[in-house]
Amino acid sequence: MPPAIRVRWLPGLADYAATVAAMQDFTARRDAGTADEAWLLEHPPVYTLGLAGRPEHVLAPGDIPVVRTDRGGQVTYHGPGQLVAYTLVDLRRAGLSVRGLVLALEDAVIRTVAGYGISATGRRDAPGVYVDGAKLASLGLRVRRGGSYHGLALNVAMDLGPFGRIDPCGHRGQTVTDLATLGVTRTVRGVGDDLAAQLPESLARLRGS
Repeated sequence: MPPAIRVRWLPGLADYAATVAAMQDFTARRDAGTADEAWLLEHPPVYTLGLAGRPEHVLAPGDIPVVRTDRGGQVTYHGPGQLVAYTLVDLRRAGLSVRGLVLALEDAVIRTVAGYGISATGRRDAPGVYVDGAKLASLGLRVRRGGSYHGLALNVAMDLGPFGRIDPCGHRGQTVTDLATLGVTRTVRGVGDDLAAQLPESLARLRGS
């Protein structure tokens, strides 16, 4: 049976720093009996710079704040109209390596958008989900005490302009797209519910990876 994962929708536009602090606290407090959770939300406009992030990839942030964070990866943008799914998973219990969790999250996105008629793929050299070379979803994780936090960001229907003011995920010239541009008329809430339905099966499919 696919593992159970508790889904929580955070209301409004969730402050980035406060949400990260809450994930850190959850991970510090969890034990072997703590259920895995997926936190679904939107953030106000913010650039986040991961542990490997280089400031030169932030080209012209303007009035959008830049926040250093403890996930892996380089710089990305979060804003309204983007579904953020933070996955708090006990990796040992799930039977997953960090790479396996990355593949499971990509798989969940790929399967979700396939339901909208969109053919998407992952890339071994650059984690995320792509449609015809344009990035549709970004991934970044942190693991502490065997538990993962952070997760993925899937562009649903958003202002893509701020991505042009950074090198997305450290790749100069990387094009970015969203589901609305691809002709999908789903709300963030609708896409989030669809993704949440796919997550348990994707985690089970990649078990042992």
